[in-house]
Amino acid sequence: MTRTDFFDVPNFMLQKGGMLPTARLSYKTLGTLNSDRSNAVLVPSWYTGTHADTEMFMTGTGRALDPQKYFIILPDLLGNGLSTSPSNAPAPVDRGRFPRVTIHDNVRLQYQLITEVLGIETLRLVTGWSMGACQTYQWAAQYPGMVRAACPIAGSARTASFNKVFLLALKRTLELDPTFAEGFYERAPVAGLRAFAAIYAGWGVSEPFFRTEAYRLFGAGSHEEFVQYFWEPFFLKCDANNLLSQLSTWLDGDISANPAYGGDFHAALRAIRARTIVMPVDHDRYFPPVDAEEEVRHIPNSECRVINSIWGHMAPMNPGDSPAIDAALSELLE
Repeated sequence: MTRTDFFDVPNFMLQKGGMLPTARLSYKTLGTLNSDRSNAVLVPSWYTGTHADTEMFMTGTGRALDPQKYFIILPDLLGNGLSTSPSNAPAPVDRGRFPRVTIHDNVRLQYQLITEVLGIETLRLVTGWSMGACQTYQWAAQYPGMVRAACPIAGSARTASFNKVFLLALKRTLELDPTFAEGFYERAPVAGLRAFAAIYAGWGVSEPFFRTEAYRLFGAGSHEEFVQYFWEPFFLKCDANNLLSQLSTWLDGDISANPAYGGDFHAALRAIRARTIVMPVDHDRYFPPVDAEEEVRHIPNSECRVINSIWGHMAPMNPGDSPAIDAALSELLE
């Protein structure tokens, strides 16, 4: 059995100031919650991703996240077009007026869903890829007594400066397109979105991916065709304001940026109680293993397992890299 639903919270106050008149969390559940409510697994979505993407790439019969064994909760990020976003919010928080939303805000909203609606007190596992991994770290630090195991995949507990330079480049490509009109565009800023896609193409995978011409797996005969055939269509279907909202959430990522830890990053990491396996990818340009290794040094009962893949940050989308990920998840679920 599957379920797709929405959870609405009125007058949802935001960490960076302001509020959403209604914070709507889109989500889907897979499987059945057992009688003692001990088989719940949370898998938050990633940048531009939806619960459908999470279901496709991270769950399935016979995989570690098997809906026949676990009750799997797939929430959508605020700003992704399904949950409350610039593209679907009413005035005065629509389009370019949409307020800044943090990962802390997202996790707090998910917590309300899980405890108030689903009646779950303990999560057997929290895991996710990319911004889903950032939310995994946040969950483990924000609600340490609730998370039994955690597996952040190709993400970080705090967005690094090098990563922020990449995000700044993406932000400027959209904002400098005259059609963007400060977020109140009448038609999509196509030139900005195409430039956005070209930048993303160079960061999403790795140098060895291009050198070995792995892009031919996508039907592309050159790096230009790879951008044209895969990356441009992907981002041209996205709303520019939604991209910028999620980008802002990514940019502000920091599990210690809240009153509980007062900016003490190491204290936030030390507070994590979950059995944790951190899985960076060796060729990931956004979230390199060096950051994960530093985080693991401060998280009790944790280890770092590096995924070796020329797919770089996109490794969790490569079927060839799924066995390594599933092995770690299965170990944590046992």
